[in-house]
Amino acid sequence: MLSQRLARARFGQRTFSISRVNNLAKKAAPKPGPNEVTVKFEKPYGLYLLEEGPSMEAITSKEDLLGFYREMSLMRRIEIAADVAYKQKQIRGFLHLYNGQEAVAAGLEAALTPSDHVITAYRCHAHMVSRRCNTTADSILAELFGKQSGCSEGKGGSMHMYNHKTNFHGGNGIVGAQVPLGTGIAFSQKLLNTGNVCMAYYGDGAANQGQIFEAYNMASIWKLPCIFICENNTYAMGTSVERSSATTEFHSRSHFLPGIQFDGMNVLQSREVGRFAVEHAKTKGPIVLEAKTYRYKGHSMSDPGITYRTRDEVDGVRETRDPIDRVARYLLEFGFATDAELKAINDEVKAQVDEAVRKAQTAEVPKPEELFTDVYVSNETPIRGTEQWHNGFAVPSSY
Repeated sequence: MLSQRLARARFGQRTFSISRVNNLAKKAAPKPGPNEVTVKFEKPYGLYLLEEGPSMEAITSKEDLLGFYREMSLMRRIEIAADVAYKQKQIRGFLHLYNGQEAVAAGLEAALTPSDHVITAYRCHAHMVSRRCNTTADSILAELFGKQSGCSEGKGGSMHMYNHKTNFHGGNGIVGAQVPLGTGIAFSQKLLNTGNVCMAYYGDGAANQGQIFEAYNMASIWKLPCIFICENNTYAMGTSVERSSATTEFHSRSHFLPGIQFDGMNVLQSREVGRFAVEHAKTKGPIVLEAKTYRYKGHSMSDPGITYRTRDEVDGVRETRDPIDRVARYLLEFGFATDAELKAINDEVKAQVDEAVRKAQTAEVPKPEELFTDVYVSNETPIRGTEQWHNGFAVPSSY
């Protein structure tokens, strides 16, 4: 039974190292209200240039935890379905899966409002779910299948999902390039005085990119409401951070921006850090977060994921630190749900995703003329090489 398996799970006791200041938060969480409980975190924060950090406990409820459980289960199930479809050659091109990292996107998003902004790299499917992009598993999987009903009309695929209506700016395929873009988004929020923030995600593999440090510098000078988030899954494209980085303390890499290192496998801790970071970004300026997380799959579908680590290591993380199992454990321990109720949620999510796969398989592909639309703001702008000649003048082929 799930409860028995979770009861056997042992959460790692390794603590994060401290950086210049005490890594223990000084603020205590408020008292829980009716139908609420307090969860204390096992792993302390690593703080940099901060005298105090987020609370080491979180108030939560049955509604909270069930919401996280359903959301992260949907993320995981979509990735599982994408994995299967890719191996069946129904999905082509690149595919980077998020299995294991769900608590980062789900928890940090819970600290945002719909008016805030998010931009990330190519491991973006789960962020589409967490950003609540008025989208479903249908449109995400349809996009993976390259179909017209996809969230990017079948033109973006795995790495280029976005939804401008909910301020989700992708899904970006160039390593690290989304960080200066996110800095620009934060600049616009300050310029327009919206009171909103931008979260710019990147991985430990991109953390050594020069453009990231340029973005840090500009964000600091202009005190932009930007939250830089390093999703440190420890292996980048297949090289451990110990071998590829002179320092593995990514939250302190800017030297002049404050930072927080936290347990990215705990959705409640992610949320607490997100709330702290949002308040800091709005009132004091940019901040760097480092989520210590782990991906179960390889970097992409071309990477088996076991040439630079062992199967036992991956299985050990699944058994002891899985973010979805952790929420299930909370639900069971606090009496908020039973094994049967959690199984019903899993069955419901699986049925939803299975149906989305069936729809994606039979959906329409984009029409040939769609190749030349959405290149410019106005679809009437001629694109070189697609003109037709009319009365001696070059005109768009759709003329």
